[in-house]
Amino acid sequence: MDQAHQKVIPNTALPRHSVVGGAFGIALLIAACGGNAPGAVDIGPGDPGGGGQDGGGGEALAEPSYPETLPYAKSVESFTPGAGAGYGEGDLPRVVLGPPRGKGLAAGGLDVLSLGAGGEIVLGFGEQPIEDQVGADFIVFENAFWPNGDAGMPYAELGEVSVSEDGETWSTFACDQRGSGPGLFSGCAGWSPTLNYDPVAVVPLDPSATGGDAFDLADLGISRARFVKIRDLSTLEGASPSAGFDLDAVGVVTSN
Repeated sequence: MDQAHQKVIPNTALPRHSVVGGAFGIALLIAACGGNAPGAVDIGPGDPGGGGQDGGGGEALAEPSYPETLPYAKSVESFTPGAGAGYGEGDLPRVVLGPPRGKGLAAGGLDVLSLGAGGEIVLGFGEQPIEDQVGADFIVFENAFWPNGDAGMPYAELGEVSVSEDGETWSTFACDQRGSGPGLFSGCAGWSPTLNYDPVAVVPLDPSATGGDAFDLADLGISRARFVKIRDLSTLEGASPSAGFDLDAVGVVTSN
């Protein structure tokens, strides 16, 4: 660990605004109850999934086996945790590689990595780079959800998204943290629920079938990227070890 507390993870091939507070804690409670939980409160730190290492792992689920050719991030290039991070760290890099494990509109998934306040992560895509074509080019999956089915009041922890071809020079999407309409945060990640879908059947990725927040390289005037960086914007106050943006996965919509 250097002076910036950056954790470099060895490249690992794929093995498999009304923003309201307490999103991750409430997601845990709703997931445990199997549905909506009106009036739910943040249940605070802990490892309810019990599946991680060092008390900070992700959800204890049977690990699915997927083809390595599926269009998702292939490596964690670096992870710089912010204050209150820890949930999911014991399961790096697996927890953020491959397809997401979403729970749909009404509950947030638990197989995630909490970045912590201001934390950031860089993911690599190996031989499946992101290419600019018509429409969305990649999707960022977080564990946002809609309490009581209200899309205008999402539980969301926003993240800033940047892309790079070489891992050195970055282009950043303009993120509207104040909201561009009820429950809409253009250019940000972390506000659209991740749907429960079959990642083998849904190729190429279709945001209407997968959920998540879609991004178009054309918005930045670039044609290709090999790395995606996500930085927590500290839009919610979260308790350790689940503070900040909760990353599930990043998928490529179009790749040559």
